[in-house]
Amino acid sequence: MSSLLRLATAGSVDDGKSTLVGRLLYDTKSVLADQLDAVTRASVDKGLSTPDLSLLVDGLRSEREQGITIDVAYRYFATPKRSFVLADTPGHVQYTRNTVTGASTAQLAVLLVDARNGVVEQTRRHAAVLALLGVPRLVLAVNKIDLVGYDETAFTVIAKEFTAHAESLGYEAASVVTIPVSALRGDNVATRSEQTPWYDGPSLLEHLETVPVAPDPHDSALRFPVQYVIRPRTEEHPDYRGYAGQIAAGTVRPGDEIVVLPQGIRSRVERIDTADGPLAEAGAGTSVTLLLADDIDIGRGDLIAAADSPPEVIDEITGTLCWLSAKPLKPGARVLVKHGTRTVQGLASGLHARFDEQKLSRVEAPESLELNDIASVTLQLAEPLPVDDYGTSPRTGAFLVIDPKDGDTLAAGLVGERFS
Repeated sequence: MSSLLRLATAGSVDDGKSTLVGRLLYDTKSVLADQLDAVTRASVDKGLSTPDLSLLVDGLRSEREQGITIDVAYRYFATPKRSFVLADTPGHVQYTRNTVTGASTAQLAVLLVDARNGVVEQTRRHAAVLALLGVPRLVLAVNKIDLVGYDETAFTVIAKEFTAHAESLGYEAASVVTIPVSALRGDNVATRSEQTPWYDGPSLLEHLETVPVAPDPHDSALRFPVQYVIRPRTEEHPDYRGYAGQIAAGTVRPGDEIVVLPQGIRSRVERIDTADGPLAEAGAGTSVTLLLADDIDIGRGDLIAAADSPPEVIDEITGTLCWLSAKPLKPGARVLVKHGTRTVQGLASGLHARFDEQKLSRVEAPESLELNDIASVTLQLAEPLPVDDYGTSPRTGAFLVIDPKDGDTLAAGLVGERFS
């Protein structure tokens, strides 16, 4: 079982996400004494008799005053069984783009619904975004179960509706778990509650501690975006030429045959260096410096890949965009496309279809993309890029669309058709 789980939370406004995250931090003893004292004082100032655990997450003053989360808050906590990196994302519709950010590396997502309201529009929107991003596992936390009298029927209706929606998005039933919780009271958060004797599943924390997650893609083909070329030119290392970066996918060993893209030049790995000395093998997620057998003109933005399984080098991307900007995208717009460590000029040559996450249908040939729209598009590139399909290799199948005028991020992109 993996010792680290990356997860994200999402839900509608006032469903209690921040309270749930605060409860997890509190129950796993991941809160420092001075933090808890500060939260207690702030809670007293609000006229509350018990600590408002949501304040452990809503760190910005403006968030506290409004009682909302407006940014992605990353939290780290651990139990004896596993460590966690959690992204708490905002619930407002206008911040759906932040959900994309928070869930982009998640191995599991916890979606919250209010037991009184059930599955709502924002729940379906978040589930659609998570499916498009390829988040492999979902947990539906039916929060505020205490406010419906711990009613089993209310929980069952919500669970069936959400599971059916998730399955229509491509999830298998085994990948979707529904848990009745009360973040405020702690029911079924860290331990199972006596208030829900009809529920025989795990608590939320028990599930997070034991759920199997896919490891980093060590067994896939090597993908190594070059971030920096190291040439000391010192007396000790007069001819040293190393290519530094983080392995995005696969494993590399000395002697492996590689190809440098987009140039298409082949060579062989001679050595793998790190700050702690050379390695006999390095896998995905490891930062290393590769030395090659041949003196090749390689720079930042190039990709070193397995020679027997290289990505496709293309000058036109057809993929899925999650539009993150208030500025609309129209056909013919000029943009920058950032893939890995390489950035090239691009042109939005076609808007094919927009995804309606409520009806799970396509809206053909939209005139433009607006904030939070998800659509199938084609981008013409001024220079070729070596890319993988997102479904095959998420780390080298993702890209960003950037405004060339001010450098703002306009969209998160996924190579390939993600909905049909």
